[in-house]
Amino acid sequence: MAAVYKALAKSVSDKTDDAPANNAVKRNKQRVLILSSRGVTYRHRHLLKDLASMMPHGRVDAKYDQKKRLGELNELAELYNCNNICFFEARKGQDLYLWLSKAPNGPTCKFLVSNIHTMEELAFSGNCLKGSRPILSFDKSFDTEPHLQVIKQLFLQSMGVPPLQKRSKPFIDHVLSFSVADGRIFMRVYQVQETEASNKDGAEGEEVAEEAKKRKSRHAENNKELDISLLEIGPRCVLQPIIIQEGSFGGALLYENKHFVSPNQVRADLRRKSASKNNSRAEQNMNRQSKMGNLGLRSDGERKPVDQLDSRELFA
Repeated sequence: MAAVYKALAKSVSDKTDDAPANNAVKRNKQRVLILSSRGVTYRHRHLLKDLASMMPHGRVDAKYDQKKRLGELNELAELYNCNNICFFEARKGQDLYLWLSKAPNGPTCKFLVSNIHTMEELAFSGNCLKGSRPILSFDKSFDTEPHLQVIKQLFLQSMGVPPLQKRSKPFIDHVLSFSVADGRIFMRVYQVQETEASNKDGAEGEEVAEEAKKRKSRHAENNKELDISLLEIGPRCVLQPIIIQEGSFGGALLYENKHFVSPNQVRADLRRKSASKNNSRAEQNMNRQSKMGNLGLRSDGERKPVDQLDSRELFA
């Protein structure tokens, strides 16, 4: 009987040891590889630094030399144990494209980044704790279109800081807002401010403040009413979706923005418009000079033939 009791007791202890392991909470392990290509400007570089400072689960790497073989970024992400890639591609020293990819199987989304304003440029008075976790706020339009749903998941997995991340702080004090308007995604960052609610001014307001201090001394902060407001801290930018690919930097094309116009095409149209104005002005000048020459009003033009019956010739 003793041997049977020991065997049963051992089996029960093994089950109790295995139970916490099976019921353990699964950690959301998300790591983002953040890098850029050659040719980025100072504004692009500052935007990358601002975004990297708000992503404690990200790893900033050196500039990537290649612009055609982007599939090699999957090997780089595997080397650094990252499952998300945030790649900033600069072209012609003025255009910036953002690639968001889920390595190694995809999908991948490409954006055109415009209207860039960094934290130093905006110089807002707000501030948030470095390494704190953000609240991701999405417009209701993200649930209407299939391609916007894919983009929303990419933002959640790349911009959202997972809980229990070793370099993150256990605080939530800022909000990342994504709103859709005119086929573009507007990104804004706000700080969550909490202030004590006071409905009275003057001497009564001072009495309320004194009472609030007394409450603090009595450890009654949880019973106070707080006013919550949002203060923009930057950075801000506008993202225009271009394409969505099935794989990571490759594969079938899931979505293509038909209304997208390349910045090169926009600049070419502006140059062509200014050139047409100059050409029409030069053509008008030539027509005017030719008319003046035919009338004999130009010294270097052809003179009008003299009419023998002209009164000036008859009575000269």
